[in-house]
Parts: sequence; structure tokens; C-alpha cells
Amino acid sequence: MSHTEAEYGIVLSKNVMVSMRDGTRLATDIYRPARDGDPLPGPFPTILCRTPYDKSDARYEEIGDFFTPHGYVTVLQDLRGRYRSEGLGQYFHVANINDGLDGYDTVEWIAAQPWSNKRVGAVGSSFAALVQTRMAFHRPPHLTAIWPDVTPINSYHHQAREGGAMQMHMFWALYLHAQDAQEIQNDPEAQDAVWNDLRGIRELLVSMPFQPGQTALSAIPNLEKTLFDYYHRGEYDSFWEREYNDFERNFERHADIPGTYSSGWYDPYAVAVTGYFAAMAKQNSSPQRLVMGPWNHVGMRGNSSFTGDVDFGSDSVWGVSRYFKEQRRFFDAWLRDSGKEDGPPVSIFVMGGGTGRKTDEGKYHHGGRWRREWEWPLARTRTIQYHFHSQGMLSTDEPDEESPPLSFTYDPTNPVPTIGGSLCGIMELPEDDGDLDQMWSRFLSPVTRLRNIVIPGPVHQKESADVFGANSPYQLLADRPDVLVFQTSPLEEDLEVTGSAIVTLWISSSAPDTDFTAKLIDLAPANDDYPDGYAMNLVDSVIRTRYRNSWEQEEPMEPGAVYRVQIPLPPTSNLFQAGHRIRIDISSSNFPRLDLNPNTGEPMGRHTHMVPARNTVYMDKHHPSDVLLPTVPV
Repeated sequence: MSHTEAEYGIVLSKNVMVSMRDGTRLATDIYRPARDGDPLPGPFPTILCRTPYDKSDARYEEIGDFFTPHGYVTVLQDLRGRYRSEGLGQYFHVANINDGLDGYDTVEWIAAQPWSNKRVGAVGSSFAALVQTRMAFHRPPHLTAIWPDVTPINSYHHQAREGGAMQMHMFWALYLHAQDAQEIQNDPEAQDAVWNDLRGIRELLVSMPFQPGQTALSAIPNLEKTLFDYYHRGEYDSFWEREYNDFERNFERHADIPGTYSSGWYDPYAVAVTGYFAAMAKQNSSPQRLVMGPWNHVGMRGNSSFTGDVDFGSDSVWGVSRYFKEQRRFFDAWLRDSGKEDGPPVSIFVMGGGTGRKTDEGKYHHGGRWRREWEWPLARTRTIQYHFHSQGMLSTDEPDEESPPLSFTYDPTNPVPTIGGSLCGIMELPEDDGDLDQMWSRFLSPVTRLRNIVIPGPVHQKESADVFGANSPYQLLADRPDVLVFQTSPLEEDLEVTGSAIVTLWISSSAPDTDFTAKLIDLAPANDDYPDGYAMNLVDSVIRTRYRNSWEQEEPMEPGAVYRVQIPLPPTSNLFQAGHRIRIDISSSNFPRLDLNPNTGEPMGRHTHMVPARNTVYMDKHHPSDVLLPTVPV
């Protein structure tokens, strides 16, 4: 059979308790192909998804509803310590020691069932992708192929921290796991405390440093421990290097099986997913594939052509329908030998080329197109060095012998607000539901009423009343005195940047420790829709200067001394059109995407006060601050 059309009904067995090697039982739903209400004996291939987000949620049930009619058994499982599975208190969000072995045991349990053809493929996004990798490290004999979507591969660099700073969306993510934690499922008071914290998330964010017992997470000790692992463990130490935290240093243990790795340019794990693919393509003999779109976290399944405030055109849309169809084509090839896919293994969406006008939906039209490639990074990449100049210019000209430095004051009580970028989201529970009738509001889960206080993705870099932390009169970020702007002249011809840029700064500070941030921006010229032009953020990152030389060992700065620091930016793919400018913004904060550096040099997450820092960037011949842009011939 070709299985191109749905051929089967479904018989669902819910909450089958599957025993792990230590006796802990995990709640498992099994969707079996059926006819006339009876399950068929098979054998069939299996699609497995293991999740901490409730296997009974519609986004997981639709996996079974899609794959099973096409001749797959679908197995959905709650992770240890989540929902209906056993293992109370063993879920720590990131550092779950049992995820890999539980995955192994589940795969081999599937292979032992009479309905199994002994080939198992794994799917899932975010945490449900991360557990695929942990499972692949243990090489279950019957794990045949994987499709991890938007997965981190290094808990230190990709989840808890970035450039030494804490990623605050991970603080919020702990609440997403706390609201339905087993530890408080019979404790209404503790549940209310979680929701109250989410109502006051803005106040919590500005109340740092956090103290044990301060937040509602204290009712879930394993999650509160995770918070302080994130917040206090600034150095890369033996905790972070463990196999289940750092996949990169353990990739040689990964199973050699076909894999597809997917993400978006505005996903916080874009650097992880592209790195995962590159590592597997290099070390494995089995085929590997990469898909990178113009999406934010899990945006691949979205049905809109826009991300953040920017429209990329209808061709950018995958949606659930295409997402599942592409997955089925991949798994058909490896789980039932339908024929291997030929052609280039890398699919990237090159952003840009749009009209630059406002769409009917009020979005900036940036456009873009898909392109197939044979490798990542691209072999034909040409790196261009753009130097910073004191007049705010960004050019390929060498810096002057005595070009003066530029300084600004970073005040942690008035940080640069986050306007777009690569983050999963930071959400609050509103005090009221606006126009929603209160009678209906009380019947809805609070999760359905959460709303973002920051907008992930590309957004015009201008403050507004909707920007958390922005103050009237609202201004362009480029006009803030604590932001240094370097931009090219209008480009004479199109220029494609595809890959990961690196910003090098020569800096000094009045503080023993501070942050420097860098943001790459596509600055479009003004038109009637956008009188200021449109400053579209592409990628950004940070370096906490105490980690400028090593993640393992802090080194304070001597106030006033000059140091060289580097800020690697996440990967992107963007066509800078003729007439646009390439812009780099340098500052020392991006809040609440990143936690605030208090400038005191005190132990991480334990500062007692905050002080302003006078930060300086040098750009003379002997201190050539620059950005290396990976360009591709147009």
C-alpha cells in the first residue's frame, strides 16, 4: 500500500502504564490503526512523542489523528513526574537525569509489541524535541529516525544563559510547568499563588535578585531548585557539563540514524538546531536534513505569513497541514522504505525582497523565498569585515589612527527595553479579560488567557506604550543615549547575509563587570507608511564581561582598562535590498529578554545593589571594533 491517503480508523487506548527499568510507570496513549472499530494486528511503524506538556492536549492528539489513519501506530507519553505518569518530584525542567533512559525503555517496549514493525520514529517540539536527543544518546536499537523541532543542545548556552546573562524567558517557562505540577495538583492555595505570580510577572522581573521562598515556585521544590541553578550557576561547571545538559560535548554518543532538524531565524534555539544538524551531518553516515524558516519558537506550525510585526509572504507558511505531510514523507522513507528523498538536504528561507510597505493586516512587508542548499554553513560564504567608526558609520574602510572612542551610561534602573528578538515569550495573566464575559472567563483555564508582555520576532525598533519598560516620550531605540548606532550608507546593490555574524568590540568600563549587547538590523528607507523608515531586528546577543575569556572562570575587569570582547550572533538569512542600510546597535541591556547586570561584580544572582556604569567602545587603528558578516553572492 502507498499510504498516500488515509486508510484506517483509530482505536485509542489511554493511560496505558508502561514500566521503566526502575519500576516507575509512565502514562501512555496508544493510537492504533483500525477497521470497523477493531485494532488491526499490523505490524505497523510507530510515531513516538514524549512530552511534559500533557499528552492529552489537542496539539499532541492531532499527531495521532494525522499519522494513525495513514498506517502508523502513534504513541504519546507524559514524561516522568508529569501529569498522569509516576515519578513525583523527579521533573526539574532541564536537568532530568531519567529522560534518556525512559526514552530508551519506551522505544524498546514499543518494538516488543505484536503490532510493531520494530521501527520507531520520534517527533516533538521544544522540550519534546530535547528528549529525543537524550534518547538518541542511549541508542535504543529500534529508534529508526527523529525529527526534533526547535531544540536546544546545551542547557548552559541555549536555555539558562546566553553570553553569560540569564535568559528570562526561562524564568517564565518554569511557571508554565509549575501551574500544572503534580506537587500542587491537590493544593488550591499553591495553585493560586502560581497564578498570582503570573499576574504580577512584571513586578517579579524587576524585583531581582530572587531569593529562595520569594516566589510561588517554592511550593514545587524541584522547580525552585531549577530557578536557582539557572540564576546562580553563572560559570560552566560540572553541573552544566553533564550529558543531559550539554549535548555538544557528547555528540559522539548520538545514534547514527536519519534526522530532520527544524527551527526558525527568530527561535532562541536557531544556533542550537543549525549546530545540531552540522554536527550530525559531519559525523553520521545516515542522511540528515535541516529546515530553517522565518519563524519564532514553534512558529513552523503557524498558519500566518507574519512573525512579530513582519510579513514574509504566503510562501513562508507551513502550518500544521504541511508540517505533518513533510514529517510523514520523511518517516515513510525510513520507517517503511517508501523511497529515500533526493536533492539538497538543507532548506532555508532567505528573508527580504518585499515591498517595504504596510500590508492590509498592518504588518511590514519584508517578503522572502525558500532555497535549497547542500550544506550548513554554506561553503560559498564570503566574510566581509565592516569596521565601526566614531561618526556612527559602518564601512569596510580601515579605522583612523586616532579615531575617538564613544561612551554611554548604562543604568540598570533604566535599561534598553526588549523590542522583539529571539525568545519563547514572557507572559502574564491579565487581571481582567477585557471584553470576555466574566461568566465565560471563569470556565477557561488561565493558560488560555496568558498574553505576552514582549513580542517575539522582528519588530520596528521603536518604543511604544505596548513595550514593557518603555517610558514616555517614546522614541526610536537609535535615539536613546545608551545605544550606540553604526550603519552603512544606503546599499548600492542587494547584499545577502546568511550565516552567523561575529561582533568584536574593544571596550572599557567604570565597572568591574558589565554587559555589552549587539543587534544586527535591516534599516529600510522611509516611505509614507513608515516615515522613520523601518528598523527590523534580525539577531542579537550579549557578552557578560566577567566571562569574556572563559565560561569556566570569572575574570573581573579593572575599571578603565581596555579589553577585547566578542559577541557571536545567532544565524540568520536576510537579503539587504539596495537602498537599505546594515545597522549594528551596541548597548549594555536588553530587558526583559536578558537579566540586568548590576555592574557591581558581586556573585551571580546575589547582588546587593545596582550602580550605573560608564561604558566605552574603542574603534581606532589599534582597537578595531568590527563585525564579520557572512555574505552569499546574490
